[in-house]
Amino acid sequence: MRRSVGLVILVILSGGPALAQQSPPSGALDLLLSCRSVRADADRLACFDRASASLAEAEAGGALVVMDRAKVEAVRRQAFGFSIPSIADLMPRGRSGSGSGPGSEAGSGPESDQALRQVEAGVVAARLGRDGKWVLSLDNGSVWRQTDTESVLRPPRAGSRVVIKSAAMGSFLLSVDGQRSIRVRREE
Repeated sequence: MRRSVGLVILVILSGGPALAQQSPPSGALDLLLSCRSVRADADRLACFDRASASLAEAEAGGALVVMDRAKVEAVRRQAFGFSIPSIADLMPRGRSGSGSGPGSEAGSGPESDQALRQVEAGVVAARLGRDGKWVLSLDNGSVWRQTDTESVLRPPRAGSRVVIKSAAMGSFLLSVDGQRSIRVRREE
């Protein structure tokens, strides 16, 4: 049962008659956590056996997805720049007993309580589009296109380092090798 320490459980609910007859996956987790309060050893063990079987069934059926914090952070970085629901909104906040000590609850810590504000990456390829604006392919697999008409003093090239920051109203600013930022949008 210690395996739950440091794990973030994301529950993906979907419709369908089979799932409608089962308890929701968060109910299975609540059942598991409630077993800790059973006093008699044999009864507590039986409770944990039932609850863990319910969790295993939910995970095998795809109704429950378990990801560690590092994987969630990797997904957040990979999705930076796309307009999708925030992963932070899917993470449970402050479930008691899920960690061992201050700041160990799921969803706690400096990065999980705030949205990802910037990403740093290396340039793999840079080219000027027909419209005279930069298109940058980065080493994290993303592709960004310039949306403003600002010029870049030292053109980006393979090996340049970029910092992309969230800006006002869902826009993004990209700085190449510490230069003045240009406004960009993510394409891939």
